Amino acid sequence: MKKWTLIGGSALVVIIVLVVIGLSKLGPIIKKTVNTYGPEMTKTEVRLGDVDVSIFSAEVEIKDFFLGNPKGFKALQAISVSSVYVNVDESSLTGDMIIIDKIEMIRPEFTYERKSGTDNFQTILNNIERTIGSDEPSKKQAGKSEKKDKGKKIIIKDFIVKDGRVNLFMPALGGGSISASLPDIHLKDIGKKKGGASPAEAFKEIFATLHEKITSPAVADTLNKGLKVFGSSMESVESAAKKGVKDVTDKVKELFGK
Repeated sequence: MKKWTLIGGSALVVIIVLVVIGLSKLGPIIKKTVNTYGPEMTKTEVRLGDVDVSIFSAEVEIKDFFLGNPKGFKALQAISVSSVYVNVDESSLTGDMIIIDKIEMIRPEFTYERKSGTDNFQTILNNIERTIGSDEPSKKQAGKSEKKDKGKKIIIKDFIVKDGRVNLFMPALGGGSISASLPDIHLKDIGKKKGGASPAEAFKEIFATLHEKITSPAVADTLNKGLKVFGSSMESVESAAKKGVKDVTDKVKELFGK
């Protein structure tokens, strides 16, 4: 009886050690992945400050996440958030499928900018879609690629955004911005239907939802009310910039004390 207890106890210790080692490496892995593959997917600057990992709870805090704007847009950033909380199923770390129980963004700032009939978030989304498309193998390479390691897949059980704000950036109107609250977002089981998603596929689904909420009627109405102070609207911002409407610019400068 004691022998079996000893063996069982030893096995448990080994499992705990393996989990601790895996989790201790999780922070650097996340930071390297975000800083390396983020710019490749979005074609923008992507960085994060630090990653704190709780060894015993498998909870991760990503600090100072920053997503820059595509070329041609004036605002410095598209997304900034001081903390993103991630809860990982530690038992999945050693397999080919990583299960993320929850990702939660608290009080993120989204900077929305329109230009030439599109906006910065749609442009980033297009970049992500092209990245995913370029990763699809041709018919000649399909057989070979099936034999290659396709990398880890992920499933995100819950993705939550709370207390977000959308800042409308208007370089033609004095560089000021108007803000609106973003409706809370809760996505469930990302990647589950297809048996796991690549990080790019998961990010595309998340980003598409963010763009939908940012451009939703609820947000647009609030931003338009703010723009009426300037005698403008979201639809007329671009045309106003082209025509150089001085009185609108003056109103912006008065509002922001410039």
